[in-house]
Amino acid sequence: MNKGGVSVSKIVELMDLKVFTDNIDLKKRKIQSADINRPALQLAGFFDHFESSRVQVVGNVEYFYTQQLEEEIKLARFQELLTYDIPCIIYSRSLVPHDSFIKMAEERGIPVLGTNRSTSEFTAELIYELGEQLAPCITIHGVLVDIYGEGVLITGESGIGKSEAALELIRRGHRLVSDDVVEISKINEHTLIGTAPEITRHFIEIRGIGIVDIKTLYGVECVKEKQQIDLVIKLSDWKKEAEYDRMGLEEEYIEYLGNKVVCHSLPIRPGRNLAVILESAAVNHRQKKMGYNAAQELYRRVQANIVKNRNEEDEE
Repeated sequence: MNKGGVSVSKIVELMDLKVFTDNIDLKKRKIQSADINRPALQLAGFFDHFESSRVQVVGNVEYFYTQQLEEEIKLARFQELLTYDIPCIIYSRSLVPHDSFIKMAEERGIPVLGTNRSTSEFTAELIYELGEQLAPCITIHGVLVDIYGEGVLITGESGIGKSEAALELIRRGHRLVSDDVVEISKINEHTLIGTAPEITRHFIEIRGIGIVDIKTLYGVECVKEKQQIDLVIKLSDWKKEAEYDRMGLEEEYIEYLGNKVVCHSLPIRPGRNLAVILESAAVNHRQKKMGYNAAQELYRRVQANIVKNRNEEDEE
């Protein structure tokens, strides 16, 4: 998690916001909460339980309510609202804040911003963006690729062939998200998003060759900025004496930031086409999410055949 919060300037850039308070350094203003507040009650004079640490969003209701207030009362409400250390105030629907409000906000160092989008649409997108920017985050060693829309995180010891497998997948039309280092953010209880550190984004290391720029070499269609992590593949050296899952009736999981992700252990030996296996794993995982499990179907057929043979024996 970004313990320092996300800067208001970052949100202005992400959400394409208009800035009414030009004299405030937006980079120094930090947002710590992914929640938002609409200050309707505060503009009506009720400040008990006011969530001043949240971004304040002003829509039609709040705006036109203040418009019909007497000037003296309006200024008093503005002054009281701005005594709190608010990260920023955003006006939606192309509404323009009162000049006196902008002046008071600048004096107190509180940014006032604007957007032409509807309040409900904008707040939903803002909450999502803040949730992503402020999400708990860890860094792991691995490779993240988008295979047929499924985010496959490939892990394993250094030199086992993760990057080589990713390169072959890219040549087959899939997309690289991150090589070597993957930053994982917990968006909610069900979603993990993986991204690449900015310094290594679009680069991949191939032992014996060096660093390769995938975006430059293969085109922008072969890279992706971020991807939800749907499946984890752990690569390991094949061992003759080890036992491996042959059916896949029961799913195994790995946990990141408290979220469980389906995990398969894949033994590696010379001659195996790793890229094809990873493609098959991704498609099979998608099939399971859609309600079809090949292992369970085979088990059902075997059981049905056993029952059929028993019935035939009984009839004889």
